[in-house]
Amino acid sequence: MVKKFSQLYLEARRAFMEIEDQQTASLLARNLLCYVSGKTQEEIINDREKYACETICEAMEDAVRRILAQEQLAYVLGEWNFYGMNLYVDHSVLIPRDDTCAVTALAIKKGLFLDQDPRIMDLCTGSGCIGLAIANRVKDARVTLADVSKDALVIAKKNIARHKLSARVSCVQADALKPAPAFLGKFDMIVSNPPYITTAEMEELPASVKDYEPHLALHGGEDGLDFYRAIIQNYSSALKPGGYLCFEFGMGQGDAVCALLEQHGYTVLDRTKDYNDRERAVLAQYGRKE
Repeated sequence: MVKKFSQLYLEARRAFMEIEDQQTASLLARNLLCYVSGKTQEEIINDREKYACETICEAMEDAVRRILAQEQLAYVLGEWNFYGMNLYVDHSVLIPRDDTCAVTALAIKKGLFLDQDPRIMDLCTGSGCIGLAIANRVKDARVTLADVSKDALVIAKKNIARHKLSARVSCVQADALKPAPAFLGKFDMIVSNPPYITTAEMEELPASVKDYEPHLALHGGEDGLDFYRAIIQNYSSALKPGGYLCFEFGMGQGDAVCALLEQHGYTVLDRTKDYNDRERAVLAQYGRKE
């Protein structure tokens, strides 16, 4: 059954108002209609009294159903904006969040002052959001996106191509829980947003996260620190003398992560907060540069 664009929008907004406030419901309805129709907001307004084809109507109904089932908008759209870059996402990767801008900004700030043509690794890369943002801002950086998930690397490679960064950015399969492969060589900096949700917190996650985002990228062990211990132990050898390790961490984990770094020969240089004024990232230096 075909419907007018105005009808598709109003029906979607009405459905979303059962789970969201009016402003959010309107935003969701508008974004979805633009996505499924391929039209801009202005075109939707101008064409509001026109009938959408059956394919668009069916796509809109499916998108509304997915949102009502608590699937996040990014997965429905198949992309999300992070640090000014539109990135492909699917259920094999976490949705890039504003929280992660803290560790990204910290890494970019340091990356701009590294030696010429620095080598930087984004470990547990997922969609590649951190590493690609670094490559986009640090114009001479050679960035390696590393993840244990082959499916995640497929998305990361698509994002490299989308932003035309293949000359300076590459992908490699690597497990943060195992020793760093020798073929990787040495890096000036390793940045990572590893899994850090505790076992208890995993049980309390909202359905929008628990039912749709990859647990492989969320669960950090009983205390949420398994990956920090492993990365420090396994990947310090992949740093050049005086190299840097830059971590995102969960709320309240800052002191524990910094203690682990200091216990293994790192000097903590900077701890920074996210947009919600919560401590979220740390930069540390390993040993001394020769």
